[in-house]
Formats: sequence, C-alpha cells, structure tokens
Amino acid sequence: MPEARSGESTPADAPTPAGGGPGQDSAIEPAPAGPATAEDPATAEPATAEDPATAEPATAEDPATEEPAGDRILPRRSAMAVRLVALAVALVLAIVLAFVVVVFTGPPSVAELRVRAGLDGKRELLIGVKDDQPGVAEFANGQWSGFDIDIAYLIAEDLGFRRSEIRFLSIESEDRARMQATDRNGERVGVDMVIASYSITPEREQMAGVTFSAPYLYTEQGVITRHGHAPVSSLEDLKGRRVCSLAASTSETAAGRAGVLLSSRKKISECFQAMDRGDFDAITTDAAILAGYKSRFPAKYDHWDIGLDVTEAWGVNVGENPALRDLVNLALYRSRNDPKDNRWEEAFDRNFRAEEAVNEPAPIAVDQQPAVDEPNVRQWPWERV
Repeated sequence: MPEARSGESTPADAPTPAGGGPGQDSAIEPAPAGPATAEDPATAEPATAEDPATAEPATAEDPATEEPAGDRILPRRSAMAVRLVALAVALVLAIVLAFVVVVFTGPPSVAELRVRAGLDGKRELLIGVKDDQPGVAEFANGQWSGFDIDIAYLIAEDLGFRRSEIRFLSIESEDRARMQATDRNGERVGVDMVIASYSITPEREQMAGVTFSAPYLYTEQGVITRHGHAPVSSLEDLKGRRVCSLAASTSETAAGRAGVLLSSRKKISECFQAMDRGDFDAITTDAAILAGYKSRFPAKYDHWDIGLDVTEAWGVNVGENPALRDLVNLALYRSRNDPKDNRWEEAFDRNFRAEEAVNEPAPIAVDQQPAVDEPNVRQWPWERV
C-alpha cells in the first residue's frame, strides 16, 4: 500500500486507534463506534432528522408531506352540502304537510263555499231590495239607485257576478224574513239575499229563515214631520198624536212605548202620502230612510233628531244559507280592511254625504263602515288583506 503523502488524510479518514502514535499504519481495524452524541460530530450516525439529505419520511409536522388545505376543505364542503340538502328536504316536507292539513282539515275555501251556497253555475243573482227609499234603494226612470243598491253591487262583484247578472226585486218589510219579493208583473219570487234597510236584532236572528251577515251600516231612529210642525226632540213629544211607521219595523216598538197613536204601512212612501193628506202628524223610522225624503223635498218636511240611544245596524239576510253568509262577510271584511277598496266610502258619499247639509242637525248614519270579524275561510297568504 503506498505511503500517504504528507498533509493528505487517509482515504477513509478514520480516526487514529487508541494507543497508536502518529504515522502508525491505518489498516488496523477500528473499534465499533458507540452511538453518536451531540458533542461528537465526527462519530455521528448517518443523517438525523436535522439532516434534510438523509431525513426519515416526513412527519405530520413536515410541510413537504402535509395534506393540502384544499383536500381538507372539500370534505367539509361536502358535509355542509349534505346538511343543506337535508334541511331543504325537511322544509319541503313541512310545507307539504301544512298544505295537506290546511286543505283537508282546515276551514272551507271560497270555491268550496260557492258550491255549498249554490252559486256555482248560477247565472243570475236575485236580490230583494226596497224600491221607494231615495238615497237607500229606489227604482225610478227604469234605474235602480241608492246606498243599498251600491252595497249589493259590492257584494255581488266579490261573489263573481257582473252587474248584468244581478236582478233586483222589490220587497216589503214584512217579507224580508220570508225572502219573498215581487217582480214587475206582481209575481212572488224567492230571492238569494235581502239587502233592504234590514236592522239586525236578537229577536229577528231567532226567526226561521233569517241569517244575518255582519252589519254594513249604522244609523238610528228619527222622526219627520211636515214643515212648520212644533219641534220634536223625543217620541214622547208625539204622545197622543197620529204617527205612521213601517210594518214589522223596529221603529214600531219605541213608538208604542212612547204612547203615540201608531199606524203601520207596508211601504214608507205610503206613510208620506198619508201624511201629505193630513192623516198623520209624523213618521218615524230609520234616519237614513227619512233623510232621502227631506233631501228631495227640503221645503216640505222637517227632520228631527229624537236622541234614541239604540243603534240600528243594517245587515244582509241570506236565509238559511250559512255558506252564503260567510261569503258576504268576506266581501264586507275585505271592503272594510283593504286600503285600496273605497267602494263603501264612495257609496256613502254618493248617497248620504250629499244629504247631510239639508238634514242638519238631524244625523243620517255613521260615515264609517262597521268593523267586520275575519270570516273562517281558507285563504292563501297573498289573498289576505
């Protein structure tokens, strides 16, 4: 083996064996090295974790082999998508269940009420009204007009009838409970509803064939005399005097208690004709009815406020037809609560507001539609007002 030149290390650069001096042959087998310590870099084992060239496979802390962030986000997104789908399915099922419950166990719909009320397929709606009450309901010159007529149009329109499909028939006070009107030929005709200044009372509600809607007008009882009559502030001022009223009207009761000499007629126009002849000293009935005559003949009559506390609430009689009552109430409810529906207010202004000045200080009627409870009718949210 050639001798190493001075200044060169041996090929293996092995450490000098213990006890050997300088220059001693390096072929002597070295003693096995013990575990390398941090203090002995010359005897350290092959690359440690700190040696990137010979490091062991990367651990979780090794960024070279760490799981990519995108791989961790994808499973999370998938789980979230599953939860959202499950939530959507649950919501759909809840809606379907609510629909089933409402449709099959809830209140009837408008379509169902129309069937029950006998309106489906009906081509003409028959309505009993008065024909001799200016401002309330009157037939003159071949035309119907008045507040009750306008209310009839309002209700019929919401029931699905055009004006051309409405037939008004004259009805007398005593026939309102029987729902029997009279056509132009004098024939008796049954009607679908009565809108004829018909006051709601507990006694009438107990009568057979009477089913009232919610009230559509508030008025009160008044008195009218020929012009120049002594002032009348109460019915007692007419005690012992001859007074006319409508047959089967609520005005008869109060007048009877006051001790007047009361006579009844079937039509209010007959009372005015008789008073004009001198047969009566006064007429008593609802102020809204009397106001029309005072307005038409302002110099002929005087209208008096007699201060009765009783409110006359007019309602629609639908006979023994509760489904039709609910539909009528729904029309009145929508009219009362829909801010875009001004039909009631327009009817009041056209018929009663125009009469107020000439009738002062006697009142005519309350100028606000009575409150109506919401009927128990199935409606979708977008149908409600």
